[in-house]
Amino acid sequence: MNRIVFTGGGTGGHIFPGIAVAEVLQQERRVALFWIGSNNGTDQSYVRSAGIPFYGIPAGKLRRYFSFQNLVDVFKIIGGFFASLIILLKLKPDCLFSKGGFVSVPPCAAARLLKIPVITHECDFSPGLATKINTRFASRIFVSYAKTASFFPAALQKKITVTGNPVRMQFYAANSEAGKAFIRYSGDKPILFVQGGSLGALQINLLIEQTISFLAEHFFVVHQTGAQHRLQGENIAARLAQDHPELSGRYRAFPFIGSQMPDVLAAADLVLARSGANTIWEAAAAGKPLILIPLEKGSSRGDQIENAAFFAQEGAALVLSSCDAVPAVLCEKLTQLVEHPDQLRAMAQASAALAGDKPAAKIAHLLEQWV
Repeated sequence: MNRIVFTGGGTGGHIFPGIAVAEVLQQERRVALFWIGSNNGTDQSYVRSAGIPFYGIPAGKLRRYFSFQNLVDVFKIIGGFFASLIILLKLKPDCLFSKGGFVSVPPCAAARLLKIPVITHECDFSPGLATKINTRFASRIFVSYAKTASFFPAALQKKITVTGNPVRMQFYAANSEAGKAFIRYSGDKPILFVQGGSLGALQINLLIEQTISFLAEHFFVVHQTGAQHRLQGENIAARLAQDHPELSGRYRAFPFIGSQMPDVLAAADLVLARSGANTIWEAAAAGKPLILIPLEKGSSRGDQIENAAFFAQEGAALVLSSCDAVPAVLCEKLTQLVEHPDQLRAMAQASAALAGDKPAAKIAHLLEQWV
């Protein structure tokens, strides 16, 4: 049986798309799968919950700025490289598939040294630093957007394939009624699903806290706060119950939504979120309109701004920049959509059109052909 080793991690945005591809390969049962990720983080729990054997390595972060932590992380990266060599020599895979993130660089370098073909995928509109490094070792480069190819030098153009961003297949055929049952939906208000990615987003949580009375008056609000912001969700619920007890049943806070996420997203009428690649493409697979609040440069490398701009250009999203992410502007945008349901429907159609073919299946079949 052929063997494929996946690598990537650091955040759910580098793990869940890889799991989406792995799930397609698991269903066909033609390939044995393994995963190399960070030995210090949530990578292991996500991967093992998908039934994929996991191997942890030391992982040092790649920074574009000076930091004394870089000195420590150099040794972690070197340790990750030698750990990857040992793992790959043991597994003898036919190829290595990278989903990016700083943890993916040592396995890609080790695979190149062992003459194991490397295939790397970039989720975002512009390539991150890890992807730029990994392309030096890669036989093939998969990208989510056609325009992403322009960020790579001419010598690499023949290696590039536009695949779209892989999303777990459950998002294409989720059950909205199951989602409504999970969130204990009641009433006839549209469902606003608020999320800040797998870790949550303090800025978005504060915005919900400041506008909760307005939101609960016009929507049934489902709020994924992030596990580290659990108390913030509980405080919002308590404040709403105290100030507007008649509206308290229209707010549901969850630290994290796991396997129920596809159904909850299917039940939503509108999504308010960051614009990480995983978040926006899952919404597109579900055909959901979005209001996006991207992380600004400084907090990120600017990839979320580019992702949000693309979805806005295609008519699938409204974007609030950092200076616009204030209660008055958010309430104005939401009022606009509530009063113009045709605009909301057009945004939903544009979002669904972006999802196109199922990228996870496309990438899985390309990997099968490769091995």
